[in-house]
Amino acid sequence: MLAIDVKNLSKKFGNKTVVNHIDLQVPKGKIYGFLGPNGSGKTTSIRMLCGLLTPSSGEGTCLGYDFRTQADAIKLKTGYMTQKFSFWEDLSIRENLEFVADIFSLDRRAERVDKALQNLNLEHRAKQLAGTLSGGWKQRLALAACILHDPEILLLDEPTAGVDPLARREFWDEIHKLAAQGLTVLVSTHYMDEAERCHEIIYISYGNIIARGTVEEVIKNAHLTTWVVEGQNTEKLMRELQKNPDIATIAPFGDSLHISGVDEQKLLLAIEPFRHESDYQWRAAATSLEDTFIYYMNKPAGDFE
Repeated sequence: MLAIDVKNLSKKFGNKTVVNHIDLQVPKGKIYGFLGPNGSGKTTSIRMLCGLLTPSSGEGTCLGYDFRTQADAIKLKTGYMTQKFSFWEDLSIRENLEFVADIFSLDRRAERVDKALQNLNLEHRAKQLAGTLSGGWKQRLALAACILHDPEILLLDEPTAGVDPLARREFWDEIHKLAAQGLTVLVSTHYMDEAERCHEIIYISYGNIIARGTVEEVIKNAHLTTWVVEGQNTEKLMRELQKNPDIATIAPFGDSLHISGVDEQKLLLAIEPFRHESDYQWRAAATSLEDTFIYYMNKPAGDFE
């Protein structure tokens, strides 16, 4: 069963096309990750789906409702978590949740607040002022507020930006618990480890969907061959290799370089003059999602039209 089924979704601001006639199908209870550079159309797409922005064109449904004409009904069943913490720092965690429940005139308010506190492991901090929380606990509070009304879709816009790795992992454990209960999740992220925890990912650039599928499918469909070289003075080597048009991407990782190309034989010819230098150790490597992400980010706009 599809929670989201839209076609030809687009958005223009004046003469600028931000989202360019994309199709999107998301099954119920799945976590879909949106990847792409800043300004690629990720947030705009999410806001159109939850009724916060009116699309320029498109047709389809979200939770069975026409996403153009029944946006108000969709909003009632959607939780939307922004990147910026937007709750009241001079109120406690419990007071914040109670206030949100009052604003939206929810029934069983005390029961809902208690359930949210329990589900997000916030009970022992319920009296703590929100302004004194670390980034990770603030995100838990924001998530708790987003699910107070038992939404069927959760939209997360870079929800863990600036949060430490342990807190991010714990946050994602909670997201998977919610998805296992039938909640559909769309999340935009720049973190590759988070993208790898999604059931499927969608790469957007210049308003176009460039790649979609499982992480393995997206990597495979990029058709990249990757080599890793380690050694001294890899910066000099990188400068030399960047002159070769048959190398698609070069990215430093500590004392090593990840070098990728779309034509395996041409890539081998490009690196051959340097493979026998004693300063470097070369090995063929599996292309990672980060290698693929960098490759797509480096492609010019004209390649996606």
